[in-house]
Amino acid sequence: MAHLSIFERRRRRVRTALRAKSGGRPRLSVHRSGRHIYAQVIDDSRGHTVAAASSLEKAFEGNGATVAAAAAVGKTLAERAKAAGVTAVVFDRGGFLFHGRVKALAEAAREGGLEF
Repeated sequence: MAHLSIFERRRRRVRTALRAKSGGRPRLSVHRSGRHIYAQVIDDSRGHTVAAASSLEKAFEGNGATVAAAAAVGKTLAERAKAAGVTAVVFDRGGFLFHGRVKALAEAAREGGLEF
């Protein structure tokens, strides 16, 4: 196996731990780039995305690389997930540290009604 970056090792470790404790709940997956933040609720048993939100959407205003933008995306995602009938998820931060924009998205999703 090729040498993996620290990010990739962390991402795999997080995903493995999630599989063990998911209990059939959908996964809230987060991706953060330099300019935007993306989040989706995925039902891994069916392989379907239940709800998604990102700072790229037309309804979104402002810079997508801020903590405020991440909070707005988290709140939007929580509303869409609840509309789709999902209230409990497991949080998949990927290889990103639970800090800054990732943490803001998670807290906004919790305030929006998602449990994790």
